[in-house]
Amino acid sequence: MFADRARIILRSGKGGDGHVSFRREKYVPDGGPDGGDGGRGGDVILKVDLGLNTLIDFKHKRKYSATDGQQGGKRNCRGKDGEDIIIKVPQGTVVKDAETGKVIVDMSGSTTEYTILTGGRGGLGNQHYATSTMQAPKYAQPGKPAKEMEAVLELKLIADVGLVGFPSVGKSSLLARISNAKPEIADYHFTTIKPNLGVVKIGEGSSYVVADIPGLIEGAAEGLGLGHQFLRHIERNKVLIHVIDAASVEGRDPIEDFHMINNELKKYGDEVLELPMVVAANKIDVIVEDNEPIDIDENGEFIYPEFKSPIDRIKSELEPLGYKIFPISTVTGEGIKELINYVWELLQKSDKEDVIFEQEYNPDIQLEYIEEPYEVYFDDEREVYVVEGPRIEKMLGYTNLESEKGFVFFQNFMRDNGILDELENLGIQDGDTVRIYGFAFDYYKN
Repeated sequence: MFADRARIILRSGKGGDGHVSFRREKYVPDGGPDGGDGGRGGDVILKVDLGLNTLIDFKHKRKYSATDGQQGGKRNCRGKDGEDIIIKVPQGTVVKDAETGKVIVDMSGSTTEYTILTGGRGGLGNQHYATSTMQAPKYAQPGKPAKEMEAVLELKLIADVGLVGFPSVGKSSLLARISNAKPEIADYHFTTIKPNLGVVKIGEGSSYVVADIPGLIEGAAEGLGLGHQFLRHIERNKVLIHVIDAASVEGRDPIEDFHMINNELKKYGDEVLELPMVVAANKIDVIVEDNEPIDIDENGEFIYPEFKSPIDRIKSELEPLGYKIFPISTVTGEGIKELINYVWELLQKSDKEDVIFEQEYNPDIQLEYIEEPYEVYFDDEREVYVVEGPRIEKMLGYTNLESEKGFVFFQNFMRDNGILDELENLGIQDGDTVRIYGFAFDYYKN
């Protein structure tokens, strides 16, 4: 079974509690406090494993927990840190917050490892609380709590080229013919239940990656069948090869099939159809051309069908729409070289950047602040709106407001925590000033 979407529960380790103890030695009757600090809780870390191409393992195990830090001990002994848990995911996995649907991290490009939840800090032992007036403190700091969340993993394959088309038109056969992939191939519908990747080599040192997107059906964009799961893989492609059955082996009309699949792609997102697309008219080795006359004209000459070949009909219908047609046979190899070389040329001309989904939500920071207070009020004397409190101060400590990403995170933080709503309830207007510690901003509603 192929799985490209999974929901899992993640939990970092709790920080160990600080310890309360006092020195008790034979010749030290009034020993001072010697309680050790608690250990740090383990982190939850995501790591790309290039050997994985499915999320199936997450169907069998849903909860992943780092271990807690140990409590501090006597004689200033620090508790042992909790062990991190490393969760291996396929390259191209997009991780989202299950509650909000916002992107946490895209495990693509240079992002091969990401700490999604940090463990709680260990609490301080009572040795830290001794003062001149309190030399025997009986208090130690508890460790910071664990952080827990539910995440959605979505695998979006990273391929330069995507093969699309109805089931059993020959996409898997084409991938096997042009690359090193070994997909399962059979003559029945929905043979491909998982996307397969293959590397197409074009000369010395030149290659591109092709993904066989499983057969789509009408209604796929609305989630019928497995459509939605498979359509998401197309988002990262730069070129699409639309495979059709030119021979109508199963009695289907390849032109109708072409428009039906394109309609599903358009419903999923207009940007998909903006990708360069070429048409691979497959199964030409089994085309039976109808050269029989259909009538006799007034001069006694035979009248032949307007289209003697299905390929002529396909070209006359689709070439005026701007599509390049390549008649091919995955059995004999005819037309294959011309197809893959033309796709290579398209890729060389493509200016589409690799799709990397930007972070919209940082659970590690959000969960850290969730219990921290803040306040929003209007300062009559200075005539500014003020936002302050421990939650805000900590957020600023993590955020570089001079960078574009940092400022976007800051804006999302203000919105997600209800701070913008509170400012509006206080009557803030466009152009009014908001002061947040050492920063001042002009407010404008989007």
